[in-house]
Amino acid sequence: MRISYLAVATALVTLTSAAVAPTQQCRCLPGDACWPSTASWDGLNATVSGRLVATAPIGSPCHDPTYDAAACEALQSSWSNPLTHIPSSSSVMQTYFANQSCDPFTDRAVPCTLGNYVSYAVDVQSAADVSNALKFAKANNIRVVFRNTGHDFLGRSTGAGALAIWTNHLKSMDFTTWSDEYYSGPAVKVGAGVLGYEVLEAAHAEGLAVVSGECATVGLAGGFIQGGGHSALSTEFGLAADQTLAFDVVTADGETVVASPSQNADLYWALSGGGGGTFGVVTAVTVRAHPEETVGGAAFQLLAASTTPEKFSAAVSKFHELLPAMTDNGAMAVFLHNSQFLALRPLTVWNSTAAHVRDVVLAPFTKALGEIGITLAVAYSELSYRDHYATYMGPLPQGNLEVTRYQFGGRLIPREVIENDNEAYQVVVRNLTANGVLLAGSVAQYNKPAGAPDNSVHPAWRKAVMQLQLITQWDDAAPWAEMQDSQKRMTEQFMPLIQSVTPGSASYMNEADFRQPDWQNAFFGDNYAKLLTIKKKYDPESLFYVLKGVGSEAWDVAPNGKMCRA
Repeated sequence: MRISYLAVATALVTLTSAAVAPTQQCRCLPGDACWPSTASWDGLNATVSGRLVATAPIGSPCHDPTYDAAACEALQSSWSNPLTHIPSSSSVMQTYFANQSCDPFTDRAVPCTLGNYVSYAVDVQSAADVSNALKFAKANNIRVVFRNTGHDFLGRSTGAGALAIWTNHLKSMDFTTWSDEYYSGPAVKVGAGVLGYEVLEAAHAEGLAVVSGECATVGLAGGFIQGGGHSALSTEFGLAADQTLAFDVVTADGETVVASPSQNADLYWALSGGGGGTFGVVTAVTVRAHPEETVGGAAFQLLAASTTPEKFSAAVSKFHELLPAMTDNGAMAVFLHNSQFLALRPLTVWNSTAAHVRDVVLAPFTKALGEIGITLAVAYSELSYRDHYATYMGPLPQGNLEVTRYQFGGRLIPREVIENDNEAYQVVVRNLTANGVLLAGSVAQYNKPAGAPDNSVHPAWRKAVMQLQLITQWDDAAPWAEMQDSQKRMTEQFMPLIQSVTPGSASYMNEADFRQPDWQNAFFGDNYAKLLTIKKKYDPESLFYVLKGVGSEAWDVAPNGKMCRA
């Protein structure tokens, strides 16, 4: 039984209760008089077939009394690999939200405490497990979080004293044919634990492709789809939230329902873009699948040192200027840019050829570079979508994106800004990159597919040509206060710059500054009032909370993790 970790977890807990006696106004923390007894936790464990996991932080080999030099060194070297964290029921990939709890990079003498990690997780295998966990949490006034992988820029899959609904082992995939008034064609029903690379491989074996993220280890059914979800296939098929056909959901009262355009249609609308961790626990989602086609691809890297500063700036400006036309020709592009380089990896054109990418999509840009006086080596490809993904966004399964090492902000860049005011936009880009910001652009046409049902995706997506991430470094060796100041700089200096040239736009909730002011408007726009009404209908007691999610105004969370009603 996994509950055998209970003694370890209890020894690790050092959180103390607030000065006032805990009441139903606040969630219970370890050490509070209201915290459930060992017998109570044993009772929950029995209802979930022995799959209650007491948290033992994976950083413990780096701290006394369990210090192991070899194990600690191996952990530190793999800390930025998402596959290090995914098998854990508690580890987080955004360093700030661990708050130095059992940090493998702090001194071995620093006690290994639970801190902001969840106290327990239920390794759910069924909707009944979810229901039993939710009923226990409600009865015992325990905070609830949803967790699949731990991918989350806003730390929404962790919380002090929380019970996690851990969905990572819900791995079912069922390919089928779907038919309703909105869509007829191939589909796949995936469990909430299915990751992007898993559905990529399974769909390829069926001669199909499914809209998943550019990060191979992000799950489909949780925050990715529920937050919107951009993809290498977005120009062709839209956002991940546009692919949804039906959800299997456990609501706050422990009941299992289907949410679709014809059943619980309001909940379906909210789950398709209104944010994860908020409306109910999704145990499975059915999405569109698409017959796989050949994909034309391209990649290049332009180094600033290979030319003059003036020519490099001109090349960057021309690249942005031509992005709308690239999407008009079927492209989705992922690029990175800082003061030292501009790298495209990759450009994706569905149902296309290398020749089309070379002679139509990128030809205006390569021609313009020649006129500037720059010769650019571009690699072109013509592959199945699976092989294209593995080539440019692999190696599989871990993918090419690191975790834990970065801090983020983000903004949806309207197409009209690039078309009508690129000069002003470039001034901001040069300012940001001169201050050490790395820019990561996901460029596409984010249109809703013709005939698809309405959903709660922020309307600004439909006008955007780019989801732009603003990225600064997180240095594990640097003083904590220095890294906190760096994050505040994102909020107070860098985000206002990009917002100044994108008035009226929005931020993608999954790739945003977690301190985003006016977050209701920035993340949800005009949909917020309707989303809040739906939240109150399906979760009237606000059992579900995530930072800056719909209805999160109902709670305040103190620095020690104490969560009390606002």
